[in-house]
Amino acid sequence: MNNKILGKIGEDIANDYLKKQGYKIIEQNCRNKYGEIDLICREKDVLVFVEVKTRIGEKFGLPEDAINKNKMHRLIRNAQAYIARKDLNMINYRIDAVCIVLQENNKLKRLNHYENINEN
Repeated sequence: MNNKILGKIGEDIANDYLKKQGYKIIEQNCRNKYGEIDLICREKDVLVFVEVKTRIGEKFGLPEDAINKNKMHRLIRNAQAYIARKDLNMINYRIDAVCIVLQENNKLKRLNHYENINEN
């Protein structure tokens, strides 16, 4: 399976999961000059930027391993650019990650939601 299809499957799973948790999805696959933000949501009065990482199995590494220091830096720049472009400077925001592992048949094996990863 190519990475675009796998990414879309993961984003759809994350989207459904977050909605069930009470998040309001604002945008999906929002692009700016720093890259792409997978999901932008609102949880109560907080704007949440969500990075979704999906893997089939864990044989070649965990999805969590893909969020390194450089990726975190790009995520923060993406969020700040979005906030500036939408003139939302006074709003509280955070960056979350949803890490998904699928079985070979694309059924969900596990989903972990990490809140406020920019604070770590």
